[in-house]
Amino acid sequence: MSCKHRTTYGIIMSQAFVMIGIKLSLSIGRFFGRVWFYFRMGYSTYLTFLLGYVSTLITVYYLAIKNIPQLLTLFPRFDAFSVLATVIGAPLSVAVGWLHYKNSPAYTSEMDIQVESNPYYFKYAPGYTKEALGPFYLETILLLKKLSAKSQLLDREEEERLDELERKFRVLNEGGIVGTPRRRA
Repeated sequence: MSCKHRTTYGIIMSQAFVMIGIKLSLSIGRFFGRVWFYFRMGYSTYLTFLLGYVSTLITVYYLAIKNIPQLLTLFPRFDAFSVLATVIGAPLSVAVGWLHYKNSPAYTSEMDIQVESNPYYFKYAPGYTKEALGPFYLETILLLKKLSAKSQLLDREEEERLDELERKFRVLNEGGIVGTPRRRA
């Protein structure tokens, strides 16, 4: 192999190693990002819940019930207290959770915050929505306009509404935002 070919080969190989290094660092970063997400979900949803529940039972029993003789006669042992607390506490927690979602303004406020902070309420999410549904919706509007123009089925107001929808779908298909997302205070 001539010197010129070795140099070209060396440049190509070094570029390949750089690309492999970049891809590897991206996949390592993505791997650790996924591990971090799973850790947070498992810890906050399951481990913290379990530890908090057991900690609350122990704290209430040994700091409250053990120091009040009338309650100690009702619950002479920790296991009896924990079973009764679970039998009463589980349905009570379900009822409070149901009330939170069905009858509480707190859930509505949470959803408002989700809408404010999630950009995909105002633009297409990546994937099939952006790649298939968005173009399909736009094509449907264009075909509807073409068919109705030939038969003159639409009045001026309906044509304007379709034009506005077409404009919005074009913005969305180009990656833009429609609507007015609320700004965080």
